[in-house]
Amino acid sequence: MRLFLCCFLFFAAPVSSHSAVILVLGDSISAGYGLDNPAHGWVGLLAEKIKSAGKAWDIVNASISGEVSAGGLSRVDALLNTHKPGILILELGANDGLRGLQPALLQGNLEQIIFHAKQSGAKVVLLGMRIPPNYGKRFNDLFEAVFPALAKQYGMAYVPFLLEGVGGNAELMQPDGLHPNAKAQLVLMGLVWEKLEPLL
Repeated sequence: MRLFLCCFLFFAAPVSSHSAVILVLGDSISAGYGLDNPAHGWVGLLAEKIKSAGKAWDIVNASISGEVSAGGLSRVDALLNTHKPGILILELGANDGLRGLQPALLQGNLEQIIFHAKQSGAKVVLLGMRIPPNYGKRFNDLFEAVFPALAKQYGMAYVPFLLEGVGGNAELMQPDGLHPNAKAQLVLMGLVWEKLEPLL
C-alpha cells in the first residue's frame, strides 16, 4: 500500500498551551487516501463543519496511510508536545488487523496512546474499525472487541464503526474495497461529528 504523510493544519498553527486544537491520529482512511484532494476527506469536512457551527476549534491531521498502532504510539508524544490538543481523535487499528497482528498487541498500543493523551490533558474520541470476514471468526471477534473494551475502560466518546453504512457498499468504496471514496466522506464526518460535538 502506498505510504504518505498527511498532516494538514486547518485554520491555525500549533499553540503553546492546551487549547481548542483537535489532533487526528489515523491511517489512510483519515489521510484521504485515493481522493483527488486528500484535504477533502472527512477530516477536512469536519473542520468545515466545526467552523460553520461557530466553534472555535482548529484541526491538525497527523494521519499517515499505512499506519499501524505501533507507529501511532511512536509518534504520539511528539505530536502532543507540538500541538497540545484539547481533543485527540484516534483512528488506528485497521492495518494491524489486515496484517494479522495480534489484537492483544493492538489493544496495548491503543491503550498507551490513550493514556499518553489523557496524561497530556486531552480528551479522546475513539473510532472503531472492522476487517473483512476472511480472517476467520475468532480473529475478527478478538479484533472487534478491542474498541468497545477500551471505550468502556476509559469512558471515552466512541464511534463503534467508522465505515458504518459505507463498508461493503460499492457506490461508496474505492475499487480496492478498502477505502471510502469521495461520496462517502460526508457519511464518515457525520459519524464522528455526532460524538465530537458534545466535547466542543
